[in-house]
Amino acid sequence: MAEEKIIMAGFGGQGVMSMGQLLTYAGMIEEKNVSWLPSYGPEMRGGTANCSVIVSDKQVGSPIITNDATSAIVMNLPSLDKFESDVQKQGKLLINASLIEKKASRDDLDVYYIKANEIANEIGNAKVANMVMLGAYLEITKIVKVESVIEALKKVFGPAKEHLVPMNKDALEKGAEAVR
Repeated sequence: MAEEKIIMAGFGGQGVMSMGQLLTYAGMIEEKNVSWLPSYGPEMRGGTANCSVIVSDKQVGSPIITNDATSAIVMNLPSLDKFESDVQKQGKLLINASLIEKKASRDDLDVYYIKANEIANEIGNAKVANMVMLGAYLEITKIVKVESVIEALKKVFGPAKEHLVPMNKDALEKGAEAVR
C-alpha cells in the first residue's frame, strides 16, 4: 500500500463522519500517516456530509482531495452525482445500492454496488449501514486490518457503548462478504 485517498459522502445522520474517523484511527493504530477532513452542508442532520480520509505510508502533505481520490464511498444519490467525477481512473467506487438505483456513469472505475441498508436491517440495526460499507471497502483495499477498526471502535464508543461493538463487527464482516 502506498496511499489511499478516500471520499466518504452521504446525508447527515448516515454515519459518514464516524466511518472516516474510524478508518483514520485504525490507520493511526497501525502507525500509518493519516488525515481526516470533514465537510458539512449548511444543514446538519439530513444535509449533505462528506469527509476526506488519507491513509499513507508517506507523510500526508495536504488533507484536501481534488479529482484524485483513489476511492469513494457514496451513501446517497446526491453524493454519487457530486463525487463520482473526483475518483481517478481505475479507482474504486462503492455505491449504497439500497438508496441509489442509478448506475455509475463511468466505465473506467471498479464499481461495487452494496445493499448496505438491507444488510444492516438483517443485522437488526439500520444505523450500521455505514459499517457495512466500511467493511466492504476494507475487504477491497486491505488498507487497514478489520481488527484495527474494532480497536478504534472501542476507543470511540468508550465503556458505556462497548456493547455495540459486536454488532458493528458483524456489520463489517457482512460488508466484506458482500464484495467477496
